[in-house]
Amino acid sequence: MKHVSHYGSPSVCNVTREAAVAAPASQQGQLACWLLLRTAPITGIMRPVMQIQLAPFRFDVTPPIGHSLCGGWIEPAREIRDTLEALGLVLLGAGRPIVICAVDWTGLCNTAHLNWREGLARAAKTTPDRVAIHCVHQHDAPFVCLDTQRYVQAEGDLPYIVRADFVEDCLSRAQNSIEEAIRQARPVSHIGHGQSKVDQVASNRRIARDHRGRVVTERRSFCRDEELRAMPEGLIDPWLKTVAFFDQEQAVAICHYYATHPQSCYGEGQVSSDFVGLARKQRQQEDASCLHIFFTGCAGNISAGKYNDGSPEARKQLTMRVYNAIVESERNLEMERVQNIEWRTAEVTPVPRATLAEASLVEQLTNRYYPNDIRSRAAFMLAWKGCLERGHVLVLSTLRVNDVNMLHLPAECFVEYQLHAQKYVPGRFVATAAYGDGGPWYIPVKEEYENGGYELTSTLCDSGIDALVSEAIQELLR
Repeated sequence: MKHVSHYGSPSVCNVTREAAVAAPASQQGQLACWLLLRTAPITGIMRPVMQIQLAPFRFDVTPPIGHSLCGGWIEPAREIRDTLEALGLVLLGAGRPIVICAVDWTGLCNTAHLNWREGLARAAKTTPDRVAIHCVHQHDAPFVCLDTQRYVQAEGDLPYIVRADFVEDCLSRAQNSIEEAIRQARPVSHIGHGQSKVDQVASNRRIARDHRGRVVTERRSFCRDEELRAMPEGLIDPWLKTVAFFDQEQAVAICHYYATHPQSCYGEGQVSSDFVGLARKQRQQEDASCLHIFFTGCAGNISAGKYNDGSPEARKQLTMRVYNAIVESERNLEMERVQNIEWRTAEVTPVPRATLAEASLVEQLTNRYYPNDIRSRAAFMLAWKGCLERGHVLVLSTLRVNDVNMLHLPAECFVEYQLHAQKYVPGRFVATAAYGDGGPWYIPVKEEYENGGYELTSTLCDSGIDALVSEAIQELLR
């Protein structure tokens, strides 16, 4: 662990910044997207540090036996292989409290995501815009969308998506955990950052293309096709990044970030935090003096498929590779005294895809001749479309401490977004968490919309989402 005496002065200090984001219309048009983004101000204050405290918290979010997993598209919970947790921190002393949380669920979408931000905000005595909640995106875990559940429940014959009482019980535990953690908050004097290259885990899913660049088949979370596995890794972010908060020499909370779908062997009803969760738990067991938190980065087009055949042995190998990178990243931490803190937010309102025609989706949902997965998929799409019509927005945010940015993005962003974020501010350390509000499902880059593949058939946003998110990221990091 290295100590850094000076990190360079932040570009803004003691000044409130409120800049409307004025994204120019893209070459493809999208004037509507420009108008939506233009109305969402970027807000933040760079504060000199007075007395900063940190309150780490954790609580159980393991579903009961019989509960649906991954939105009901795989076997329901038959066995608890290892428990699921939500872990986070409350930062006190930099204006209103800031809450950052990672949940071992597939997703937390739309109204449910907003409800949780509001609930955690009440517990921390802050406002929802100062709360960032992310899912790790394991598949042997609940996929929480209460809006979709209402559509499904109204049909009467479809498997349920999520039990609302279970979600509410978890939220109650969250609030109790935060209130107790704040009573035991610890001082924070230093921040550390480090990274380590992960060996043989991440690979690009969209690697097999024809001469036009269009995806012909995908290397998904596990792959037994030797020809696909022999293909190159493709575009990934190979670095596991770590941001740590210290009370002098003692770590209080350590956040780890890595971009890959976190599935190894799954789908048989065995609830599990999977290989990234198991790696974090192994590190936590060794180092109980502080809280270790794992965030999945922009992994919409990234999986372990090149190195994972779906076997239990592959899960063990992937777990150890991530664990080794966590340990090495901590060894590489550079520490410095906390000097300035800033929290910034941006709101974007995506345009739904033109293919989300309500009449067609209602017909798919209500026609009992369709398979259940097609019908429930239509319910997810109707839920997203309905939320947008009611004024639902996606909230992006960043916590900047000195020249370290913890960037918070929604849904299943493609890895390009976090690679671009790092290039926007080459003098800073940027650690990106995706899988915030999961309502849009995938957020591809605009160039990929014409190249097909599973992610492009599943995204619920118009291609203008790229301009919205990219402009917001640039303004957040400015």
